[in-house]
Amino acid sequence: MTTPDLNLLVALAALLEEGSVARAARRLKLSPSAMSRTLARLRQTTGDPLLVRAGRGLVPTPRAVALRERVVRLASDAEAVLSPVRDVDLGNLSRTFTLRTGDGFVENFGPRLIARVGEEAPGVRLRFALKADKDSAPLRQGEVDLDTGVIGVGASPELRVRALFKDRFVAVVREDHPLCEEGMSLEQFVGGRHVLVSRRGLERGPVDEALKALGMTREVVTIVGGFAAALSLARASDLIATVPCRHTFALRAGMRTFALPVRLPEISICMFWHPRFDADPAHRWFRQCVKEVCDNPLAVSEETLV
Repeated sequence: MTTPDLNLLVALAALLEEGSVARAARRLKLSPSAMSRTLARLRQTTGDPLLVRAGRGLVPTPRAVALRERVVRLASDAEAVLSPVRDVDLGNLSRTFTLRTGDGFVENFGPRLIARVGEEAPGVRLRFALKADKDSAPLRQGEVDLDTGVIGVGASPELRVRALFKDRFVAVVREDHPLCEEGMSLEQFVGGRHVLVSRRGLERGPVDEALKALGMTREVVTIVGGFAAALSLARASDLIATVPCRHTFALRAGMRTFALPVRLPEISICMFWHPRFDADPAHRWFRQCVKEVCDNPLAVSEETLV
């Protein structure tokens, strides 16, 4: 069985709509002779003259009249399938986006992101998943639409990345902690008792490496897997928690925040997605929502740091 040339479908639609070889040729940017040859092929393929001479013009045969509406619709559908989608109807969009985030992201940015998405696309639902590791498999497998965090050495090279905001680490204690009156010098920071955040359960972190370079060590009395747990312990004890400032803004409500007395580099919080979603207009809109929500400053200003 011979496979039909589907290019003929577009030519037939133009011929039936224009009723003229010359006008159909101009529409398809072909020469009149090329269009005449295409009409000859159409006649051979369909077994019908399709357009016949009537005076100076052409008129459709009964077969052509019967085919016209169907052919035009098929050609239009084919053109839509093979054309890039540039816009999305947000008002009628029905979709669930899964966003995998680290500790504190939902508390800080979740309410405004939900409000922003709900205002523009009420049929969209957000699913927040806690990021337990840096494994890129959920992104590759389509289980997660968007991931946030710091770029790791194990990140898949094919992932798309866009920066969201810069963050820095700060020291946090409960409101009536003794350090609230004394301030936090390097010596007082080192002399305090600390809670260390390590998702992998490591016993040392960047603060300890910075102190080691100064010939100093701190007392880490407990290790937890997330910022929320660290701040909860610090809120109910004399422990000092070291956490990223913007990422934990909402979690630190009612606590005192100090600038770290050791120098640590800033971190870049980014969002990641798989290339399969790169050109998807709905996903592109969602990425822009996340970016704009995170661009809105939420962290305390430098003047409020003790």
